[in-house]
Amino acid sequence: MTLRVGVIGHPVAHSISPRFQQAGFDAAELDVSYSAWDLAPGELEGFIDGLRDDDALGANITIPYKEAALRHMDGLHQTARFVGAINTIVNNSGHLQGYNTDVTGFQRSLSEASFDPSGAHAVLWGAGGVARAVAWALIWRGVEALTIINRTAVRGGRLRHDLASASAGASLKSLGADDEGVADALHSADLVVQCTSIGLKGSETDGQLPFNPSHLSSDAFVADLIANPVETPLVRAVRESGRHAIGGLPMLVYQGAAAFELWTEREAPVEVMLSQAEAAMAEAGS
Repeated sequence: MTLRVGVIGHPVAHSISPRFQQAGFDAAELDVSYSAWDLAPGELEGFIDGLRDDDALGANITIPYKEAALRHMDGLHQTARFVGAINTIVNNSGHLQGYNTDVTGFQRSLSEASFDPSGAHAVLWGAGGVARAVAWALIWRGVEALTIINRTAVRGGRLRHDLASASAGASLKSLGADDEGVADALHSADLVVQCTSIGLKGSETDGQLPFNPSHLSSDAFVADLIANPVETPLVRAVRESGRHAIGGLPMLVYQGAAAFELWTEREAPVEVMLSQAEAAMAEAGS
């Protein structure tokens, strides 16, 4: 019996997850078919319920359903409870368990780039679902200070409040994107993580920068979590200034590899998956 799994989103046709996940299953010689499932909001609950069937491994969850899907789970991994969003569903004999592998995916992307956030002063640009996962990842890796900068200060403040209960002593602060102090926060940061869609290919902000890179310190490290284009305007500008930066493609693959391992209880063929993701982006003209 061919097992099924896929990514749930709306829209989802642009996703390269089917390309690299299917390559992973094929490399592992597993009879699994990975699809892209574009669901209207009213279809979500019924579709998730169908993932309890014997032929379903589960699913990945992407925008805009990471928080909504959580409400339809039978159980949640501790990380998903803290983050308040899921990106992976595992079907355990009809019991649906929700996970958030964005946390481990981001942590691994930093490790592979040889950046240790322990003791660092970090800035989070954005306060949405992926920003929540990144914030927890940084706190659990021992950042000394975390400043959340968001277009609307209220949303950033809400995230700061949610983190405060288990911040492990990290200093937490939130600012609106137009507030005084933003330039100073960027200049004092060892790490800046860009978690918004600004600069996303094909969006209204295609080609734009979320902030002025000249505000960064000379040794700042920047992670832009946008995967398309592979080199965002921010990543390009930071690199051209002589600073270090990574894009979002490694995190995308690493979170997918973590999901693969939850579904199969096997080590993911990460190099195969990363190669296919890079090929997919190149073919798309990123």
